[in-house]
Amino acid sequence: MFKKILIANWKEHPKSGREAVKIFGAAMRAKTPKNIKTVVCPPFVYLEKCASTAVRRPNAKGRAALGAQDVFWKDEGPYTGEVGPAMLRALGVAYVIIGHSERRRWLGETDAMVNKKIGAALGAGLRVVLCVGEPAGVRKKGIAAAQKFVKDQLAKDLRGISSDKKIARRVVVAYEPIWAIGTGDSADPADVRAMAVFIKKQLSFLFKSPAASRRSFVLYGGSVNGKNIADYLQYEAVDGALVGGASLKADEWKKMVEAIKTLR
Repeated sequence: MFKKILIANWKEHPKSGREAVKIFGAAMRAKTPKNIKTVVCPPFVYLEKCASTAVRRPNAKGRAALGAQDVFWKDEGPYTGEVGPAMLRALGVAYVIIGHSERRRWLGETDAMVNKKIGAALGAGLRVVLCVGEPAGVRKKGIAAAQKFVKDQLAKDLRGISSDKKIARRVVVAYEPIWAIGTGDSADPADVRAMAVFIKKQLSFLFKSPAASRRSFVLYGGSVNGKNIADYLQYEAVDGALVGGASLKADEWKKMVEAIKTLR
């Protein structure tokens, strides 16, 4: 069983399929021990190319799993531009990021929409990476305000989701304070640990299981790179990282994997 998860969110990068295959291939070749799970989430247009790369290297040591950056809540229908969970499964996608703050901000994604996407993704057998996190204005009011904001997000996003332990295990929460995403202003590691512990307690309540706090994976995302990742993952409560820009650089990805390997 893996202990830490490292997820690459490529966002709207790179510009060509050739470059996407090159970056994904580097992630596939990275020597990753069995206790570290790596997941790469390219844009939709590169998923099939990356899936083909994974098929060509079926025995790659510690090979990366394939993830998507979003999903719709219907498998098919008159929904122009959308991609359903069944389509992702057919491509070999195992994980899907849902509720990233950039989608909430730029595309008007609401908690109600996030909730429907989570239900559909889990119903299709996908693992969900639910993103939550407070904006700068809330954070300035203190940690208690930040925790209340995240608590409300979790309650709305996971409303009505089955408390079956098999379902709960397929929900990963990524704590990404909005003010730290892509800004270079990363959060204090001790504060991230405290938030991770808080989120796990909330998951125990929402999934109606005290054991959920032990089984749940909580990641940190927000200007994570090879230099600072160990500062966050040194804490047992922080189970991994959701990485943006740094995940597109092969050398940086390797540094992050190596940094996690040194942790006990």
